[in-house]
Amino acid sequence: MAAEIVNPRSDSSGSRPSSGTTTGHEGAEEPFDPAFALHRGGKMAVQATVPVRDKDDLSLAYTPGVAKVCSAIAEKPELVHDYTWKSNVVAVVTDGTAVLGLGDIGPEASLPVMEGKAILFKQFGGVDAVPIALATTDVDEIVDTVVRLAPSFGGVNLEDISAPRCFEIERRLQERLDIPVFHDDQHGTAVVTLAALRNAARLTGRTLGDLRAVISGAGAAGVAIAKFLLEAGLGDVAVADRKGVVSRDRDDLTPVKRELAELTNKAGLSGSLESALAGADVFIGVSGGTVPEPAVASMAPDSFVFAMANPNPEVHPDIAHKYAAVVATGRSDYPNQINNVLAFPGIFAGALQVRAARITEGMKIAAADALADVVGDELSAEYVIPSPFDERVAPAVTAAVAAAARAEGVARS
Repeated sequence: MAAEIVNPRSDSSGSRPSSGTTTGHEGAEEPFDPAFALHRGGKMAVQATVPVRDKDDLSLAYTPGVAKVCSAIAEKPELVHDYTWKSNVVAVVTDGTAVLGLGDIGPEASLPVMEGKAILFKQFGGVDAVPIALATTDVDEIVDTVVRLAPSFGGVNLEDISAPRCFEIERRLQERLDIPVFHDDQHGTAVVTLAALRNAARLTGRTLGDLRAVISGAGAAGVAIAKFLLEAGLGDVAVADRKGVVSRDRDDLTPVKRELAELTNKAGLSGSLESALAGADVFIGVSGGTVPEPAVASMAPDSFVFAMANPNPEVHPDIAHKYAAVVATGRSDYPNQINNVLAFPGIFAGALQVRAARITEGMKIAAADALADVVGDELSAEYVIPSPFDERVAPAVTAAVAAAARAEGVARS
């Protein structure tokens, strides 16, 4: 079966309602809103990939023919990848505690986002995905539930789970499962950020090792970006939370932030985010809020501003362009959109293609390098990262991730 990218309640042509009103849940006429019209009935459906037209088809798709396949899998479990959809389906799992810019809105309210994630998997990576919103925020219960669901899936994409629980949930699932587990809020963001940063550095004649970065936000994305950029060879990075730079001299750090303090901030900075930006080469915003213009002005020449908060970037692009050589945001209406959809479909497609046991750091770096390479000779200040609609993206990322999985010994086919 496959996740079909249609509204099951649209007409046979796939068109949407276009009248000036819609009918609400109590039958009242409401002003037309295209967002509600598009979501009515959900954004996806299940579609069979084999016909069931007559009794012969039925006997093959179900009983008695299915028994032969079940018995074969029972004798040789790895055949499940060949004779079910497991090899190309991902569970998109959330507890609804950190949804987009909406925060803790609960599992039901998170479902439109999870459906959206699922159709992006299909549209951009050819990977089927199933939204699963869990009615618990308990770490043990989430881990146990996903482990019990895992036989049906080839991979698990964790989504919109609040920090710091997301770190433990991902780690424990990776320890207990032999399929890829990937928290996209962390690693998808980090992969796309690295790709854009590599090209920005290339544009200005520098390497990652020449750069000092400051990250605003010590949540899931900020922590993952900091670790990943250092793994990729960044010169130095300081991370700031609401109380300032995460540094060894602070006595109010959580275990995650204490580890972060040990790994980052070679310069030994302390104090505010604004003070840390003085002379910095890179600003990466994943927290919201506003960075004062004088702080941006204090950055080094040819700096990069990646202000990724939605809908309001931490530094408005008009201000950033006064001082920075390259500006990126999380928005689609400005150049250089840092969008996770550039990464996760291809990463999972590559991992599933070779039946990888997990997604390694090397696979993620390979994804970032492939994504950066798509830009090629077209590189400019307005184009350091490709568009999500560039048809070269997913194949390039898929191939690079599959090759890296084989090189690192985690591929099983």
